[in-house]
Amino acid sequence: MEHKLLDQLRNVADVQPRSMTRQERLNRWITLLERDPTRRLNSLGEIEYKPPAERELVRQDGSPLSVAFEDAVLRAEGLKSDRLGDAMNFFELTDGQAHYAFCSCLSGRTMESGSFAQRLRNAVAETDQHAVVGAWALAGVALAIPGILYFLG
Repeated sequence: MEHKLLDQLRNVADVQPRSMTRQERLNRWITLLERDPTRRLNSLGEIEYKPPAERELVRQDGSPLSVAFEDAVLRAEGLKSDRLGDAMNFFELTDGQAHYAFCSCLSGRTMESGSFAQRLRNAVAETDQHAVVGAWALAGVALAIPGILYFLG
């Protein structure tokens, strides 16, 4: 077997590295935040009061968003800047998730990097938990309907 560098293979074949999934991108960001868990980072100032167009442009030096943008791997994957809108698009975050994870109204002006990592983890896990709770609630209602109809009827 002959070994070649990736650049050499690109000349011969269409070699495209696999893009990271959303979960892989989020896990990498959380790992970056956890590398120095006591580092003080700046939160984003009361983003819930800003109009959507202005909110997309919000950025803060020394924030969790700048930690993500400093990473060459995430930039190579397509993270365009450390602005909130670019981060939300790249990591597929909702307004609620971004607000919970990064807003100053919930965390104060600064917070430890490890705490931001945990908030981000909780924010994205919340979506999955809501789906599970919703499914169980729907199943409960479906099972209860025949009993309710029996008693009413």
